[in-house]
Amino acid sequence: MEPNKTDGPIGSIDEPGVKAEGQLLHTMRREVAELLGRQQTSFPGAQPVSFARQHLDELTKQDYYVCEKSDGIRYLLYLTEDENQGEAHYLIDRKNDYWYITNKSLHFPRETDVSAFHTATLVDGELVWDKRPDGGTEPRFLVFDCLVMDGNKLMDRSLDKRLAYFRERLYTPYKKMFKDYPDELQYQPFYMEMKPFQLGYGIEMMFKQILPALKHGNDGLIFTCRNTAYKHGTDPHILKWKPPEENTIDLRMRLTFPLVEPDEWERKEGITEPFTDYDSLPKAELFVFKGDGPEKYARFDELYITEEEWETLKGLNDPLNDRIVECNQDDQRRWRILRFRDDKHEANHTSTVSSVLDSINDRVSVNDLYGAAGRIRDSWKARQARENARGQR
Repeated sequence: MEPNKTDGPIGSIDEPGVKAEGQLLHTMRREVAELLGRQQTSFPGAQPVSFARQHLDELTKQDYYVCEKSDGIRYLLYLTEDENQGEAHYLIDRKNDYWYITNKSLHFPRETDVSAFHTATLVDGELVWDKRPDGGTEPRFLVFDCLVMDGNKLMDRSLDKRLAYFRERLYTPYKKMFKDYPDELQYQPFYMEMKPFQLGYGIEMMFKQILPALKHGNDGLIFTCRNTAYKHGTDPHILKWKPPEENTIDLRMRLTFPLVEPDEWERKEGITEPFTDYDSLPKAELFVFKGDGPEKYARFDELYITEEEWETLKGLNDPLNDRIVECNQDDQRRWRILRFRDDKHEANHTSTVSSVLDSINDRVSVNDLYGAAGRIRDSWKARQARENARGQR
């Protein structure tokens, strides 16, 4: 194996490669849609719903796995081949942009031949920065699902079967390659790992062992139903739990600046007409996305910005109006900015906002999860016993 000595880790998880544009982007979107048997060329990833109190009961009715929700960037990894029939890799973000990985050292070998590679394969995961012991960081791609492997559609299989197929066909040969060729690691744009899943009642293990030991940021838990198929778009069987104070909504911010009369000094300067004051604190309103119709947005609420925050925002010297902002509620129920979400093309849809508001108004705390763990475990074991009994008949 001959790596290109100029290859190495990516410098950004936001822009991990070269962005596909124009006809290439159109072709890639169509190619992935055909691979999945879809008509739509929109982002094909499954999207979770926000965890509400009713979901504590849902966890007792079916088998759910739980894993940590990493503070990284969600991507689908597409393994394909280029026009010269060489190995090619794209990361697909939630805005449905395709990032071509230029690093030619990235390689996912087949089981029987380390030089052969996978094509027509689509894997779901998150790209994160992991902390190294020396204080530096390194990029990791954490896999939590697999949609298609070498042209075989896996979406209708259960989650544990999808993951087992991925582990056997792709992950195990990949890990073996680095055992056999450890020098290759330094040339990789990122390193792939499988995200560890626990049984749905492993709440204590998650909070006491797994989350404190993470090498990257975390912003909650994801509960995924074991038995349901992979669903493009919003999936009511993938539940996103966040600590109540971290329940957030992505909204479109629109600013209205005050119209002011010129003062005496400004009149002397020749300014005689009322003018827009872009320095003063504007009225800030938040909008949700309704869909691609004549009225794409609906007003949601006002955004509360302090004078100090406004001075900081102005100091960024960036365009502010019409940006997507991630917001949460403070203890006075006012909406506040947490950060800009320039990785998102659109504000949350009204349905998503409704789901998050349910979570905010129907908060599920860490203690609530602890309290439900016993019931979830007992229900799981009872289902298992019934299945075992049926299997012995």
